[in-house]
Amino acid sequence: MKLNTLFLILVLLILSAAGLFTYLFIGEKNNELLFVAEGLIVVILFYLIYFYHRIIKPVYTIANGMDLLKEQDFSSRLGRVGQVETDRIVDVFNRIMEQLKNERLRLREQNHFLDLLIEASPMGVVVLNLNEQLQSLNPAARRFLNFPKEGDINGISSPLLDELRQIPAGTSQIIRVGDSNVYKCTHSFFMDRGFRHHFYLIEMLTEEVFKAEKKAYEKVIRMISHEVNNSTAGITSTLDTLTTTLGSADGMQDVCALLQTAIERCYSMSRFITNFADVVRIPEPQRAPTSLNELVISCKRFMETICMNRQIEIRMELEDALPPVNIDRTLFEQVLVNIIKNSAESIGERGTICIRTQARPLSLEISDNGKGISRETEAKLFTPFFSTKPTGQGIGLVFIREVLVKHGCRFSLRTGEDGMTRFRVEFSNNL
Repeated sequence: MKLNTLFLILVLLILSAAGLFTYLFIGEKNNELLFVAEGLIVVILFYLIYFYHRIIKPVYTIANGMDLLKEQDFSSRLGRVGQVETDRIVDVFNRIMEQLKNERLRLREQNHFLDLLIEASPMGVVVLNLNEQLQSLNPAARRFLNFPKEGDINGISSPLLDELRQIPAGTSQIIRVGDSNVYKCTHSFFMDRGFRHHFYLIEMLTEEVFKAEKKAYEKVIRMISHEVNNSTAGITSTLDTLTTTLGSADGMQDVCALLQTAIERCYSMSRFITNFADVVRIPEPQRAPTSLNELVISCKRFMETICMNRQIEIRMELEDALPPVNIDRTLFEQVLVNIIKNSAESIGERGTICIRTQARPLSLEISDNGKGISRETEAKLFTPFFSTKPTGQGIGLVFIREVLVKHGCRFSLRTGEDGMTRFRVEFSNNL
């Protein structure tokens, strides 16, 4: 029951008691006492009104202030009631409300600044809810996870996200996935209302790692090329002289054949080193508008004979009316030939290679039903000198990576759950 109602009941009870007492004990017996009693009742009534304004109304005013706090209405203020003790409480309350208002405004400004900072940050931020489901992604995280601006974020299927979930809380890891990118990922958490909210920070290190790798293998290749070419040149010259000298002698044909084999091995080693040096000397792309479908058909014809000998079928699913792409045709022919060659080697004998083009987004995909790529191998793809082939040099994918990066393409190489290995290239619309 409200305080106002209780006070009203008290007033009614006092007045009723006073009236009853006057009627029973004084009545018409003594008119003077009756006037005195009526005057006393009036005084009591005025005193109760004064009491209400000095005690009950201030308490009610403070109660209204509590309601303002409960509703978090920090903009409203309480008015002074003219009662010293109560006005002191009102003044303190109003100062508290002013401080709360300023604190809320400051927090809102900080939160707004933090939101702007997260949105503009080149570092990906992935926040989870209490059920460890995706709660929010900033634009950088959407780009790293290859997720569009719209749609249910919990519908994301991304190898990078799968790797993130494997990181223990409070630690950082360097992650490589099948798109050749390198990420530094951190798993941490913050407290909100007593509960942990986990989040991931994703920092792309691709450019820095590529520069460091290229600087390292350029130095190694130059040193090896210098030493090997100088050595093979001297050895080849000596062997040529011996072959010429011994060629006219009787019974030296077997020796000359051995010398010729050694010469060919020297030339082979020289070509081997040249292949490494070519990766370092990839020219800048000479771009021109090119029909992607025509380029695919040309490369298919070039590789068809090799694939037919292995009983590998090359299927094409080319979308009509593709816009032209602004690329270096010569470099991209080498890229496509390398990708198709890798697919054929992965299949070995009897299989299918499918080449697909798509307008939205403008992309090219080469898939095969070969033996596939394991997760351990996927993390090492596009790394210089790494190869799964016994006689591989580990420069094919590096060459592909360098060309695609120079063209500003997004690309990925991984084996899906259906067992198909897909090399996907997305072109930027740069015409």
